[in-house]
Amino acid sequence: MYESKRLGYLFVLPFILGILAFNLFPFAASFALSFTDYPLIGSPTYIGFENYEKMVFDDDLFWKSLTVTVSFALIVVPARLAVALFIAQVLNFKLRGINFFRAAYYLPTILGGSIAISVMWKFLFQQKGLVNIILDTVGIDPIPWLASERYAVWTIVALNTWQFGAAMVIFLAALQGVPKSLYEAAEIDGASFWQQFRNVTLPIITPVIFFNMIMQIVNCFQEFNAPFMITEGGPLYSTYFMALYIYDEAFKYFNMGYASALSWVLFFLIVGIAGVLFWSSKYWVFYSGEKERAR
Repeated sequence: MYESKRLGYLFVLPFILGILAFNLFPFAASFALSFTDYPLIGSPTYIGFENYEKMVFDDDLFWKSLTVTVSFALIVVPARLAVALFIAQVLNFKLRGINFFRAAYYLPTILGGSIAISVMWKFLFQQKGLVNIILDTVGIDPIPWLASERYAVWTIVALNTWQFGAAMVIFLAALQGVPKSLYEAAEIDGASFWQQFRNVTLPIITPVIFFNMIMQIVNCFQEFNAPFMITEGGPLYSTYFMALYIYDEAFKYFNMGYASALSWVLFFLIVGIAGVLFWSSKYWVFYSGEKERAR
């Protein structure tokens, strides 16, 4: 028995070392560095809370990137969840060849986060790209998607909304777990399809909605590839996300201490939003077996 335990620990040792070396140690080190002036080349110098004070009182770019990131999340999270739930509802019907369509709708999620797809998206939305060519054929003037503050962020919103496959698969699994007897009872009572969806489907899948919401918020606040490759944060910082700002401070301007402080602010922001959602979940998330909700 003892030998088998030692063998088990030996097998998981690489994973444990990887977690310690590439997750926990950088996590702790970034917190310590957030209180320093660390130019990357040289030794860090302790400066207390100066990085955080500068961020709040003297850094307009911080507030700009924070506003862009929060606005982006407020648009993309509901849009992606709505599209994912709608497509999952459609794919829940038993039709011929439905497995092919399920795989096809999941494909953008596999490809969407890659650099190649971001480059393709950039070409699609260029001034003479395919999107403007299509608009021109229907009599609409070309839109400066990547050169306008008004439109640039929407190209990234469109790309992220298109990547709904992961949430869709989870929604689909939840929809298939709803007891058929509940639909049959609702149908006998004369409930329409919309009434069945609102009063039967939605309450039962609220735990999955909650899970998907948390995951999508985390992903949106860490968005990097699309703004980095498509717009490079422009024009006029209209797509300058927090993750991109952290990257520039750390590896472009070599302000590793300030970048660490920015990353911790982003971390606490995500934790705070998740905490509010967890607190509010007792009012709208319904778990099986519960008879009464706290009011």
